[in-house]
Amino acid sequence: MSISNMSFLGRIGYLLQRYGTSYLKGAGTTLVIALVSTAIGCLIGFVVGVVQTIPVDKKRDSAVKRGLLKVVKVILKAYVELFRGTPMIVQAVFIYYGLSQVFNIQLGMWSAAFLVVSINTGAYMAESVRGGIISVDPGQMEGAKAIGMTHVQAMKNVILPQAIRNIMPQIGNNLIINIKDTSVLSVISIVDLFFVHKSVAGALYTYFESATIVMAIYLTMTLVTSRLLLLVEKKMDGDANYELVDTMDIGNQLRTAREHDGEGRRG
Repeated sequence: MSISNMSFLGRIGYLLQRYGTSYLKGAGTTLVIALVSTAIGCLIGFVVGVVQTIPVDKKRDSAVKRGLLKVVKVILKAYVELFRGTPMIVQAVFIYYGLSQVFNIQLGMWSAAFLVVSINTGAYMAESVRGGIISVDPGQMEGAKAIGMTHVQAMKNVILPQAIRNIMPQIGNNLIINIKDTSVLSVISIVDLFFVHKSVAGALYTYFESATIVMAIYLTMTLVTSRLLLLVEKKMDGDANYELVDTMDIGNQLRTAREHDGEGRRG
């Protein structure tokens, strides 16, 4: 029977039977690019976000340090605005084709794909990290410095652990966005899920049926990812009921001090 004479469900079944493996391979490519690029983008975002929140002390910092930090912040701000303000599909074309033609920089399709999604994610994550750091009570940084911590130690041990928890929903949101937005990489011939859809639909003119299959796969991937990220967030929150752990044994020290004080008074 010709595919044109089949019912809607019959055509979907035919596509799954004939191209099911290709759809799965395309979905696998989509997941790999999204997961790896989101991880790299988060690292970029953390570095950029932390640098953007470094304070400047006009009294203690030298003019050279202040000037250098200002230049770095301007460059990072330009990077964030550039990649947040332009479409990823244009960035992919610019990096893959433009760098080759203008600067003779040859990038493979996979290298270009990871680079585009990573730096795009990094630009969005930089603002999320900056917002997460700012959302932590400033008094905690002051308290950390009051007990002798440097700015780096305070960021590492006090501020960033709280900021990471605050921005976990945004990290998950970026991962879900990347699962969907990798579809634009078909413009540089990455054989992801959307590329498979275009190939199948173009060969058999089954655009609606193939799109239905692809939408179902994308929805499955994003729903599963969303549920897994919720579990991670709950794990980070810890138990609803908890006991305060006295890591410095302050309680025993106070009791000992009271006992010595009482003995001194009796003596």
